Amino acid sequence: MFKNYLKIAFRNMLRHKIYSFINLFGLTVGLTCCLLITLYITNELSYDKYHAKADRIYRVTRNFVNQDGTVNLHLGNIAPPFGPLLKSYFPDLEEVVRILQNNAVVAVNPERTFNEEDIFFAEPAFFKVFTVPVLSGNPAKALDEPNTVMLTAEMAKKYFPNQNPVGQVLRMDSQLNLKVTGVYKSFPANSHFHPNFLVSFATLEDSAVFGRENLRTNYGSNNFATYLLFPKDYPVQNVEAQFPAFVDKSMPAEGANAVKASSWTNLFLQKLTDIHLYSHLDAELEENGDINTVYLFTAIALFILLIACINFMNLSTARSSIRAKEIGVRKVMGATQPKLVVQFLAESMIFAILAVLIALILTKLMLPVMNSFTDRELSFTIQNSWLLALAMVGLAALVGLLAGSYPALFLASFQPVKVLKGKLTTGKNSISLRKVLVILQFAISVVLLVSTAVVYKQLSYLRNRALGLDKDHIVNLNYNSTQLGPKYEAFRQELLTNAAIKEVGRSIGVPSDRLLNSMGNVKLQTTDSMANSPVAFQYLGIDQDFIQTYKIKLLAGRNFSESYPTDDSMAFLLNESGAQLLGLNNPQEGIGRSLEYGNRKGRLVGVLQDFHFESMHEKIKPIIFIIPDGRQYSDISVKLQGNNIAEGLAHLEKTWKKFLPENPYDYNFLDESFGRLYEAEQKQGLLFTIFAGIAILIACLGLFGLASFATEQRTKEIGIRKVLGASVSGIVAMLSKDFLKLVLLANIIAWPLSWYGMHRWLQDFAYRTNISWWIFGVATVLALVVALLTVSFHAAKAAVANPVKALKTE
Repeated sequence: MFKNYLKIAFRNMLRHKIYSFINLFGLTVGLTCCLLITLYITNELSYDKYHAKADRIYRVTRNFVNQDGTVNLHLGNIAPPFGPLLKSYFPDLEEVVRILQNNAVVAVNPERTFNEEDIFFAEPAFFKVFTVPVLSGNPAKALDEPNTVMLTAEMAKKYFPNQNPVGQVLRMDSQLNLKVTGVYKSFPANSHFHPNFLVSFATLEDSAVFGRENLRTNYGSNNFATYLLFPKDYPVQNVEAQFPAFVDKSMPAEGANAVKASSWTNLFLQKLTDIHLYSHLDAELEENGDINTVYLFTAIALFILLIACINFMNLSTARSSIRAKEIGVRKVMGATQPKLVVQFLAESMIFAILAVLIALILTKLMLPVMNSFTDRELSFTIQNSWLLALAMVGLAALVGLLAGSYPALFLASFQPVKVLKGKLTTGKNSISLRKVLVILQFAISVVLLVSTAVVYKQLSYLRNRALGLDKDHIVNLNYNSTQLGPKYEAFRQELLTNAAIKEVGRSIGVPSDRLLNSMGNVKLQTTDSMANSPVAFQYLGIDQDFIQTYKIKLLAGRNFSESYPTDDSMAFLLNESGAQLLGLNNPQEGIGRSLEYGNRKGRLVGVLQDFHFESMHEKIKPIIFIIPDGRQYSDISVKLQGNNIAEGLAHLEKTWKKFLPENPYDYNFLDESFGRLYEAEQKQGLLFTIFAGIAILIACLGLFGLASFATEQRTKEIGIRKVLGASVSGIVAMLSKDFLKLVLLANIIAWPLSWYGMHRWLQDFAYRTNISWWIFGVATVLALVVALLTVSFHAAKAAVANPVKALKTE
């Protein structure tokens, strides 16, 4: 029996090749997209869950509150004294571990020197909290002693090829000798941080590195990621409720007018497994994912699959009446209704399962492209994805049942006498169902089209909006001020001897970074007192050449200058937003006034025009500019001549190696750094484009099939109309208008849905474009044109056919 069903199914597939291709292609593409996206989603949801104690690990975060109650900063890291104090204040905690991320130059010898970014100072309890497979060394003791380090297997191979790394010595920043005490397996890709080096936390007690007293008393250095391990089934919320009291006890108020610490800063708990998708705090260890992206991918996967399933169901129901006489003959020959139902369901299931098998192969082939697009390491094997493959087979079976159930039940109920006499009608219900499904298909397609247009319009807005600074042909280099500081001026002058280099400036951080340095509120002199700013200011340490290097406009006053020796400790610059926040209606008003910031007192010497230091996701913050104590900078900015980039870079490299021979030469172009700020949006734009194209392609294939069916059904009518004098254009218009009405209705439904979705998406940007009306018009016209071209092919073919042949058809 089943063999007979297979034979009939494949005969029908070969007899109706176009319908079969459309059905199989649409469903295969939909299932492939769904599979790829499901792999991405399951990977995103798996972050940090590989740790054996993941459900009991929490990270401590810290925020800072302005006087008006708004949150100024919410950091993923906290100050170092909190760690030991948490352990003593909450004795039920099993473990508390602190880690500090650091960038450094690591070397074995002058020939093997590299810039490394994933160096972490970690307390010995690190291995008790996190699951880290250790390949060599004793994790219980490896990080006990100062000046010791553990490496990943990759770093061990990189620095000590063909050697046993344990017992070897690495030199960090030309000042620390670190003894290798073990090797561990690299953290998996689905971890929110990836340490390549674990340096013993005791190393930080060296005053040349951080200092024991700083670890004990410095509440301003919020760079330490701190994790708590709770006992099983512990009421974690009770601990967080006690944090205000804990903060007040740890940071007691001083002076008669002092306020409690908990009124301006507090701590919070965050589940380890929530960090990757739900944490968008300032100062994360690595760039995190976003739960909204997961929702977006999920919606797109469902949209594509829904469109494909609609196609499958539409064509299955549309073609059902074609086989009416076949069913009539089968019934006359003794076929029962249950057997006919099973036959139609079996044919539908065969289509669906065949689509799944092809989709599994395509998924495997397309996975490298998906990995490149998402920057993930997704894999699809029987071992790790058999449940997913099984789920897809189940989904295909469900689709097959849904798509086959209507024609199976409908056709099996035909009375053979009526069928064989040609008195069968398909009924209004099936036609209405197909119309609804076509509307739904095109509504989804238009939503994707509008979304694509809005994303690219926003990206264009971000690229073309004036930043307030010159980002072109600027190269940024990170450096150690201790090494270069005493000879910086000679380094700068040698750079400027080459005409290909125009300007050189220094700073703590460069544009495209985050502004996360603050020493609190600013006090500016008024008529008879010092007025306090309502919010905390971010500060940026710069030298006298920074403003000129970036061509930032000076609105009032002057820049820092070597001609004023007191500028090092007593001069301040503000940006325009900062000046307005302090009540200065005219930037010139504040020049020369006394100003206090942190423990520094001096005068305001200049006001700069606002410029975008961070991405346009962030509003321009009030910024105060200072020359840092001891001129301890971290970044150099070099402005190159636009017509001589190669020569400028060559001279920069030569000078770098002359003054810093032990430091690798590593640079970034500023415009590329700004471009990377919007990589997620660029990928979303590409994502919408790809899937909008796929959605429209599948929808048009379905429309093509339906138009073909509708034309076949009206062959005699077309012949009669032609005999009576109907023109080709009139017949094309008659056959097309019904479908175009459905597409137009789909557009009207899609407009409010797409506007709402993209309006919500744009809220992530502090500076954003508007959703123009023409976007909806273009999407509508495009959908109508594509639908018209699809339908008119069959309509025109039928209209120019010989009416004699049409009248002879049954």
